[in-house]
Amino acid sequence: MAGPAGAPQLSTPDTRIFEAPTPNTAASTTKHFSTDELYTTYEIERTVREIRQGRWKRIALQFPDEMLVDAPRVFEALSRGLENATKPAMARQGTSPPPEKELNKDTNSAAQMALQAGIEGLGFEDPGEREEEAQVEERLFILGDTSYGACCVDEIAAEHVDADVVVHYGRSCLSPTSRLPVIYVFTEQKLDLEPVLNAFKDIFPDKNQKVILMADITHVSHVPPLLKALREEGYNSVELTEVKHDPASPIPNRSVPERVEKGEHHLHDYDLFHISEPPTSLLLTLSSRLSSIYCYPTAAPAEKISPASLKVSTSLALRRRYALLTSLSTESIFGILINTLSVKNYLHIVDRVKSQIAAAGKKSYTFVVGKVNAAKIANFSEIGGWVIIGCWESSLVESADFWKPVITPFELELTLQGDNARVWSGEWRSDFNDLLQTNNKRSNASSRKDDGEQAADAGMTESTNGEDDLDSEPESAPPEFDLRTGRYVSHSRPMRPAVEPRTSVGEGQVATSAKGSTALISKAQNGVLAINGEASPGAEYLQSRRTWKGLGSDFEIAYEEPEGVGAVIQQGRSGVARGYTVDGSDKR
Repeated sequence: MAGPAGAPQLSTPDTRIFEAPTPNTAASTTKHFSTDELYTTYEIERTVREIRQGRWKRIALQFPDEMLVDAPRVFEALSRGLENATKPAMARQGTSPPPEKELNKDTNSAAQMALQAGIEGLGFEDPGEREEEAQVEERLFILGDTSYGACCVDEIAAEHVDADVVVHYGRSCLSPTSRLPVIYVFTEQKLDLEPVLNAFKDIFPDKNQKVILMADITHVSHVPPLLKALREEGYNSVELTEVKHDPASPIPNRSVPERVEKGEHHLHDYDLFHISEPPTSLLLTLSSRLSSIYCYPTAAPAEKISPASLKVSTSLALRRRYALLTSLSTESIFGILINTLSVKNYLHIVDRVKSQIAAAGKKSYTFVVGKVNAAKIANFSEIGGWVIIGCWESSLVESADFWKPVITPFELELTLQGDNARVWSGEWRSDFNDLLQTNNKRSNASSRKDDGEQAADAGMTESTNGEDDLDSEPESAPPEFDLRTGRYVSHSRPMRPAVEPRTSVGEGQVATSAKGSTALISKAQNGVLAINGEASPGAEYLQSRRTWKGLGSDFEIAYEEPEGVGAVIQQGRSGVARGYTVDGSDKR
């Protein structure tokens, strides 16, 4: 095959310099709300009422990226509503309100008239209300970008503006926050219930079938009317779910049927009919708790939806997750990736993950990188696997772009178990608060052991102490193999303390140890490079496996040669951008 006729063209020809490099982007398809729809979708009246009742003065408005186009209008509507709500309080105290601002052309719309008519009842009933508190105006701040996921409340950005409360718009994971109160506005979407009702009747022809109705947080208002329509059709075994701020619930953030709470029925006896496509973490969580799951896609046209395609299968996703955690069983270094700074108890789960990794004889490093992507964590090639700490929705990372697997704290517990003890039951949990509660129950149960048995065990340990020490040596531990390659892994637990070989001591002899030596040791007893007396697998990786170790390492081989000359050290620029100093004198 003949090669190319010339060198490849790596730059733009002069004849095309002034041509558009990319085609014009299509116009935005974001829906433009009318004034009435804006007040209804973003629940302006309810938001104003809760802000006034909470007496918050600095309010942060958090929008997802697709709703930022409406942020200025929502800001203006809330400002106008808060200003109108302040007038009655000032009138009761004899204070003249500030001059009214000029309203838009659509001031007399039905939504704004209703807001102004109902705003009179929003004043505080407390007769001891302080005058200075009523005179302080509320300040609104738009959070243009989120530190982590859009589903989580961004307390970090809110604290930058010293906010008292966060108004969260759009779908949310409803994870409990650590510091700030939250007003949730789900921005409910419209939905035609007729095709949903027809799809339900096609899937469940038996009217006695036990079914749980559930919808995504933006369509939750359509569940009660759908239940009413189904009851009229004769479906009396259909149960309703309500929003509940508890990701650790058997159905995350939803209530369970009353019959299940009373113990009359089991949750696994029910099928689930879900409106809108749920996140994958929810599907994996419910896969082992319900009989079957059906999802009605709200984004697809109704005429293209077939009942057979609505059933969801999670077996392939669960097998993939189990393969990932099994592949990490022989890794020696784990990275703890903190993907939230606002979810309640995130520091407790970080401490628990660290202790679990250390108890397994492995090394862990903690990272806070903001929004997680493959390029960021690919810089740390020493890490064999990542454990992500985040909300119950964002903890599941299944992108193939990541170089090393990313697992959850629940999956880490299975990873650190031995091959004989690891049993995959199909259960999958994403909320780490649920994991903490379960572990607390186990620790409380283990602390109730009989004191007599503990004393007996202590006596047996004292009598057989010498034999146990011999059996606890690393040489007696079974060898570990990588289940993917079948190769023997020698340093899968580099942090496991090494046991010195025992020597027999006769009568009248004193056993000596080398621990009293003050010599500088570059290697720990288990063969891993040590820094300040502590084994460091990361430093061992840097010394033995990294080819580039920083600036100047490119000339390392040249220095060893007689004629090799390294780079000349030159003094660079210093100063600030308005005036650099070169060679200590000239300014540019």
